[in-house]
Amino acid sequence: MIMRLIKTTTVALGLGLAISSHSQAEDLRFTVWTGSAAHLGMLNEFADGFRETHPDVNVQFETIPFGDYIQKLTLQIGGGNPPDLGWMLEGAAPTFIESNVLQDVGPTLTANTEYQLDDFADSAMGLWYKDDALYGVPFSTSPFVVFYNADLFEEAGLDNPSELAARGDWTWETLRESAVQLADASNGQYGFESMDGQGYDSRVWDTLVPLIRAYGGDVWEGDTCTLDSPEAVQAVELYHDMIFADQSAVPPGEMGDFFNGQSALTYTQISRASKLDDADFDWGIAPMPSGPAGASPIIGQAAIVVFKGSPNAELATEFLAYMTSQIGVERMAEYFPPARTSVLASTAFLNSNPRLNEAMMTVVGEQIEHGRVLPAHERLPMIKSATRGTLDRLWLPDVDVAEVLGDACRRIEREL
Repeated sequence: MIMRLIKTTTVALGLGLAISSHSQAEDLRFTVWTGSAAHLGMLNEFADGFRETHPDVNVQFETIPFGDYIQKLTLQIGGGNPPDLGWMLEGAAPTFIESNVLQDVGPTLTANTEYQLDDFADSAMGLWYKDDALYGVPFSTSPFVVFYNADLFEEAGLDNPSELAARGDWTWETLRESAVQLADASNGQYGFESMDGQGYDSRVWDTLVPLIRAYGGDVWEGDTCTLDSPEAVQAVELYHDMIFADQSAVPPGEMGDFFNGQSALTYTQISRASKLDDADFDWGIAPMPSGPAGASPIIGQAAIVVFKGSPNAELATEFLAYMTSQIGVERMAEYFPPARTSVLASTAFLNSNPRLNEAMMTVVGEQIEHGRVLPAHERLPMIKSATRGTLDRLWLPDVDVAEVLGDACRRIEREL
């Protein structure tokens, strides 16, 4: 559905059909998925600042709920009324790039010597380049980090993940060992909880990919599925054993909410730290564990893009450059982890989050600088749909993990 609507728009643009002119030349329409008063207040600060050098330009931020964002954005594009620019999730980026509806902003940003495009971490930019064209600039590069209940580690007499990481001993094996010792069946406490407690369904890829990459595997390489490689099988078997052999990980169908003190460990993104405001325990964060292949941090990402169908694409690119300049990124860092290396190393970044101290933010910065996004593909929605039922079988007690991953690979390769 998404690909079909976007392709329809591409044909329309190619034929030179008229684009709706709801926006005047001096107006920019910018789609976002946030309704937060704090976020929108900051975004309107950018609009006000841009107006100082572009007095006739009004930027209108249009909120589309996150769950409806891609569908409604696609309908706007398909209906010939694209926004001028907007936010784009990493999972949807390949589809929109392949459909040729995003503007190449590279020439404008490269020509602006003050912009310093090379200040962005290479690892954070790879998804947005194709054939030397740049189709977006990340404004939020949020890494996965481990959250841990420091009180439970202290009570158990165990070194916590930060201490283990400082010694180079923080691995998936040591996480498993810690989870076993921290699980307490008598009070319903688990050692480990999957990401947001949704790691068996909506966030199953977020559960599998960090493990698999740390063990030297991945989901696919080019047109070949590698999800059934020996490395991937070994990684998934470790987690399966945590659930069913150790009984230290929250199993499917149960909740072991870390943020309410019911699990000792989880991993998620730093935005979830707000859920700990009323926590009655001390907590900390650590890097993602390493594996036999070393450390393989994972980052979630969103970028600002300009839509090719916009009648104001040049002006929209100027506003993108304004928002993602060094000063702009420093301002957004209060809410959105940045991808500019100069900002990651700055005091402003280390003090940007009121819930995380400098040591914690140093961990965040290191994960961003060396992280990789989750697997992305223009047919990712179809891939996920094709493998959903198959991957559900991983969470049965006596399953053959290698057989399930082999079945998933056959389904993935039909879509690659």
